[in-house]
Amino acid sequence: MRLGLALPTFGPDATPEGVLRVCRTAEEMGYDSLWTGDRVLAPRVPSAPYPSRDGAMPRVYENHMDPLVALTFAASHTSRVRLGTSTLNGLWHPPIMLARSLTTLDVLSQGRLTVGLGLGWMPDEYTAVSVPWKGRGARLDETLDVLEGYWAEDVFAHEGPLFTIPETVVGLKPRQRPRPPVLLAAFTPVGLRRIGRRLDGWLPVAMPLPHLMGMWDIVVKEAVEADRDPSALHIALRVNPELTDTRTGPEEMPGAGTLDQYIDYARAAAEAGVHELFVDFGQTQTTLAERVDLAGRFLEGVRAG
Repeated sequence: MRLGLALPTFGPDATPEGVLRVCRTAEEMGYDSLWTGDRVLAPRVPSAPYPSRDGAMPRVYENHMDPLVALTFAASHTSRVRLGTSTLNGLWHPPIMLARSLTTLDVLSQGRLTVGLGLGWMPDEYTAVSVPWKGRGARLDETLDVLEGYWAEDVFAHEGPLFTIPETVVGLKPRQRPRPPVLLAAFTPVGLRRIGRRLDGWLPVAMPLPHLMGMWDIVVKEAVEADRDPSALHIALRVNPELTDTRTGPEEMPGAGTLDQYIDYARAAAEAGVHELFVDFGQTQTTLAERVDLAGRFLEGVRAG
């Protein structure tokens, strides 16, 4: 199982020095990937509860970097680790602009990009970027159509219900062919079926592993029915630790627990068939030095198993 680490693109460590230290240290430690998230707003009173146990949006989101710019910065200071978005709210961008940005990042990173898309959870952000909250599934499908065409064709045009792109020569192609891997954060049957039918993998968040793998079975079944090879699909599991000083009960994990419990969870995930797991220590109240120390202890503990 590959192991990844979230870059400090939220909160007080979202600085050039913070991103530089984490990306370089992660590569030196032996992490396989680096990840960024995506926010454009931090309302005092969001219109929808955050998808967590208490429904409260983490305060670190009040200070947020652009995920693709941050990954480009990380790409320039690393040479090996893959660079992923978890998640990029792709519907906030016109598809042709999104295609250009992602292609540029894949070229500049020499083929290290993993595109992780999500639909977000907060209607306020859609209002802020003048994109309708309703109809997100259809908008996602057409966005994927544009990305696929842009990456595959030397001369490309698109005419759809939402977007019209006049015929254009596409000279810049991603380093990875036929395209960078595209993963989706989805938890509904419709979303899981979309992954199996046309995407390269799934971006779940930490949950009890039997439930996780049961949802993955839906993806696999859909891939088989679409005559796709399910073994080519990829799970990249996000873990947001809520670290405690003492061990928690099994009913609380993976929502909260000690570092050793999260290490055990990662080992169990590998045994269950998870292909990649990445951890975000930025949602705990730690200094940058403590965050780096936790990353080292976590990697060492998982690899030791």
